[in-house]
Amino acid sequence: MNRSLVTLATLAGVALMPATAFAHSLSGSGLLAGITHPLLGLDHLLAMLAIGIWAATLSGRMRLAVPATFMALLLGGFLLGVAALPLPRVETGIALSVLLLGLLLTTAVTLPTLAVLTLTALFALCHGHAHGMETVGAATPFAVGFLTTSLALHLTGGMLIHALGARTALFARSIGGAIALSGVWLLS
Repeated sequence: MNRSLVTLATLAGVALMPATAFAHSLSGSGLLAGITHPLLGLDHLLAMLAIGIWAATLSGRMRLAVPATFMALLLGGFLLGVAALPLPRVETGIALSVLLLGLLLTTAVTLPTLAVLTLTALFALCHGHAHGMETVGAATPFAVGFLTTSLALHLTGGMLIHALGARTALFARSIGGAIALSGVWLLS
């Protein structure tokens, strides 16, 4: 069977998992907890993959600027969360990030650079803040773990796009639709 079809079917199936998979009760400390956290919270998993896919569909410097901005503000949000500084509507922001990233992929709309980077920053702040609020114990190893996994998921999304070649637009739109539906589900 075609690898891209298997990948698409797998990601679509994951996107349709029960709401219990959207885990924000996951907390922990240490490197292993940080590494696994973005993988066990489906909302984080989908957003991280979507950022990588979205960045890979952009042109020029934006291919690097989007994940770099996301990673920097993911850390910034994490630090806000660890410091217990409030950020309003974080869970809504996370759900909206999944929905909007899915819609951006599905519609392939072209946004101005400032809009792209602003959305990226807002999404990252929410995800990072949630990670920071859920951290117990040593924050540094946890941060190293979740940042590493987040970057790996960005790269995975980008590699999927590059591996598909001519089928990139169809894949991005298809997976974007599944991600957007997951975002709707998260908001309900």
